[in-house]
Amino acid sequence: MILLDPHHHTRPYPDARSREIMLATIRFFEQKGKAKLKEDDLARTWYADFLEFVKQEKVFATLLTPAGLGDDDARWDTWRNCELNEILGFYGLCYWYTWQVSILGLGPIWMSGNDALKRQAAARLADGGIFGFGLSERAHGADIYSTDMVLTPAPGGGYLANGSKYYIGNGNKAAMLSTFGKLAGTGAPATADAPARPDDYVFFAVDTQHPRYKLIKNVVASQSYVAEYALEDYPVAEADILSRGKDAWNAALNTVNIGKYNLGWASIGMCTHALYEAINHAANRRLYDMYVTDFPHVKQMFTDAYARLVAMKLFALRAADYMRAASPDDRRYLLYNPVVKMKVTTQGEEVINLLWDVIAARGFEKDTFFEMAARDIRALPKLEGTVHVNIALIVKFMPNYFFAPAAYPEVPRRDDASHDAFLFDQGSTSGLGKIRFHAYDAAFAAFDLPNVKVFRDQVAILKELLATATPDDAQRKDLDFLMTLGEMFTLVVYAQLIAENAKIYGLEDDLVDQMFDFLVRDFARFATQLHAKPSSTPAQMACCLRLIQKPVFDERRYQHIWQDHVHALEGAYEMNP
Repeated sequence: MILLDPHHHTRPYPDARSREIMLATIRFFEQKGKAKLKEDDLARTWYADFLEFVKQEKVFATLLTPAGLGDDDARWDTWRNCELNEILGFYGLCYWYTWQVSILGLGPIWMSGNDALKRQAAARLADGGIFGFGLSERAHGADIYSTDMVLTPAPGGGYLANGSKYYIGNGNKAAMLSTFGKLAGTGAPATADAPARPDDYVFFAVDTQHPRYKLIKNVVASQSYVAEYALEDYPVAEADILSRGKDAWNAALNTVNIGKYNLGWASIGMCTHALYEAINHAANRRLYDMYVTDFPHVKQMFTDAYARLVAMKLFALRAADYMRAASPDDRRYLLYNPVVKMKVTTQGEEVINLLWDVIAARGFEKDTFFEMAARDIRALPKLEGTVHVNIALIVKFMPNYFFAPAAYPEVPRRDDASHDAFLFDQGSTSGLGKIRFHAYDAAFAAFDLPNVKVFRDQVAILKELLATATPDDAQRKDLDFLMTLGEMFTLVVYAQLIAENAKIYGLEDDLVDQMFDFLVRDFARFATQLHAKPSSTPAQMACCLRLIQKPVFDERRYQHIWQDHVHALEGAYEMNP
């Protein structure tokens, strides 16, 4: 089964240490038990017990230390990091969050040329330390152009940092806090006598225990600590500088390239646990002399939720293959990662909505995991850049994706035990419009299935719209129009990698066709929205009407997926009490 089942975790691993970490993590949560998990959640208890486990088992040290800086089994291996992402999401967003924020905080360090700070970070990881990423600010969000964190030269050398940061995870306990700012007096607008002078940006390491570090508050009501902090004449030596200038700018964006991918996995983990809880409840509840799972609409909602969840995981796994295969000559991951961030997380919301419509009031009850998932699933589309920000990025790739394919070697399943060094040497963040992609249609042509064929036809019509009813300059500047068009393009990319991975993992044709059932419906929904936009032209509207197609229903296929995939999950997993 492709979905996580902690009671039967029999996945293959390329090395014993990776398996040991995952099984130990599952064991920690199952021994903690659901009652204590919920008690800590409701009391907003800082997860000191989990961090002590992380320290004793060297979980973060093994998974987040680059090869050569830690123990022999330490490496940054995206494949196994996906596994821990999913497991932590399965048991609660707060546990995943402290891991995720540590990933973000370590990015600028591992990308730095400051070897002394790298060694310090590795040592702090070995001691069980967590990390933070001081980028966003209350007034500017993640608009890093406008940072108010300023480093001013200090008498006698070095700098004094002044400014504040907002919404910074782990800001209470971070062993090192990678903080973004700019050097005073380095930026100026253009004048009649001189061109504009860019700001000299800088990343530097902050000690959260320093007296000039002011921890103001936790800005959320949660077990997690999401800090507002200020630096007040905080001393910064040259030895504390991680990067500056263009390198600091690239480190900020390239760190987000790595980190935002993980949000999809948190959604996958939460939705999987919620699915088990929902099916166990519904299959054992009788209403009007019927089990809830006997109602046709309930079967449909469960089947749709399951198909969407499997698709989420297939896409995220395949995106990891491309991230691990990345190089200066193959940057396709820069499209696939924001799709994980934007599409997988919004699909997670859809899965929870479908399940919640089944279990209704039960989803509010304080003794359920579902109550946590329903609350926390909403956060993931909104963190590390909103859905809109990520769609605006995704559409930059659309022309080359459809009209300028390139040949690449086949990327296999990348579950090998290797260090993903390129992630910390990604280079310039510019040139996105030059990235090329392999031909997408081969993934769909590999399946002779009714709904895959309908979807291929929809893709062809979308490509025709772009070629013959091309959005004009005004529409390309109209973010409302662009968001819907971007959703349609994203759906094509999403379906392509799902199809590729369905072949790699040997999924049965019936399940593939059931996934394309919802993909066809979603395509039609976005086409309806684009048709209704105020600026849509008659030619675009005509294409949209042709895009509104109905999936092919097959009673045998549907009943097979319901009985043998979905209803079969009843009783398969329940967290230890």
